[in-house]
Amino acid sequence: MTAKTFELGPGYTISRVIRGGWQLAGGHGAIDRNQAVTDLIATFDAGIWTYDCADIYTGVEELIGAARLRLASARGLDIAARMKVHTKLVPDLERLATISRDYIRGIVDQSLRRLKTERLDLVQFHWWDYDQPRYVEAMGWLDELRREGKVRNLGTTNFDTPRLAEILAAGIPLVSQQLQYSVLDQRPAHKLAALAKTNGVSFLCYGSVAGGFLSDRWLGVAEPATPLENRSLVKYKLIIDDFGGWDLFQQLLQALKAIGDRHGVDIATIASAWVLEQRQVAAVIVGARNQAHALANAKIMDVALDADDHAKIAAVIAQSQGPLGDVYTLERDRHGRHGSIMHYNLNAGRT
Repeated sequence: MTAKTFELGPGYTISRVIRGGWQLAGGHGAIDRNQAVTDLIATFDAGIWTYDCADIYTGVEELIGAARLRLASARGLDIAARMKVHTKLVPDLERLATISRDYIRGIVDQSLRRLKTERLDLVQFHWWDYDQPRYVEAMGWLDELRREGKVRNLGTTNFDTPRLAEILAAGIPLVSQQLQYSVLDQRPAHKLAALAKTNGVSFLCYGSVAGGFLSDRWLGVAEPATPLENRSLVKYKLIIDDFGGWDLFQQLLQALKAIGDRHGVDIATIASAWVLEQRQVAAVIVGARNQAHALANAKIMDVALDADDHAKIAAVIAQSQGPLGDVYTLERDRHGRHGSIMHYNLNAGRT
C-alpha cells in the first residue's frame, strides 16, 4: 500500500479514493450522459481510477461502461484496463425467500453487459432481511461465478459482525466490505474491524462526508428544516441527530475547519482523510458532481493527519451519543427512523 493505492486482493490494486456512482442515478438532478462520461474520465485523469456502482443505480453501470469504451478508443486497451469498477448485487427484498442460482447469475450477466466487460472486478453483495437466512447460499452461488471467471473478487455490503462471520466461516473468499464510516459514525470500529482484520477483509467506506453535511457549506448554518433537498440529506441528518444533535455537529465542523485551514484543504477533505486512516480502511467512496469536484477529491490522498489533528477530532467524538449498535443495524429496522426511508425492491423489472 502507498498513500494513494491499496492492494485489495492478491494482484488487485485500487486507488484509495473511489468515485461513487449514486449521484449519477438521477436522485440528485438531471444527468447529461455525454458530460457524465467526460467527467468520469476526468476523475480517472485526476488519479481516482476506481469506480463504485450497483445493479440498482439506474443507468450508472451503463455510464461507466461507456466511459471505459471511450477511454479504450481514445488511449488504448492498456490504459482502459487500469480502470477498476466495483459493482453491487442487491437482491430485491421481495425475492429473498425464493432467490435462486439463476437469479444471481442473471444480475451478474446484466452487470457484465452494462459495464462492457467479460469479468467484474468486484461484486459486493447486499441482503435486506436476516429473517430470510439464505444469504450464505447466495454468496456460494456468487463464488461459483468467481470460479468460472465472471467475477474477480467478492465483497459484501452492510453485513453486521455475526453474519459476516457466517459468510467467512462458509469459506467465501471475501476481500472487502462496503459500509458507512465517518467522523459521525464509527459503528464499524466497535466489533467488525477485529473480525475483518483476522480474515483479511478491508473496508470500502461510503458516507465519509455524510451526503455533503461534512463540508464548509454547513459551518455556522442554522439547523435545516424539513423537507430536505434529497434522500441522502434525510439519511445523514438522522445520523447527525444520533451523533448528538446540531450543536455538537457544529463543534465537529469547527474542529475540522481548523485542521483543514492548517493543511490548506476544506472540511470535506479532512473528514475523508480521517476515515482513510482508520483501522481496516482501504478506501473512501466519494461523489463528484463535476470535474472540479473530482480534482478536489483527489487531494484526500495527499493529506496526512498528525496526532494533534486526531486529538482535536477525538475530543468532539468523545461527546457523541451514537449512532449505536453494529453496522447497518439501525437501517435494517424497516419501521424505524433510518430504515423507513430505504427503497427495497429496485431490481424489479430489470432488463
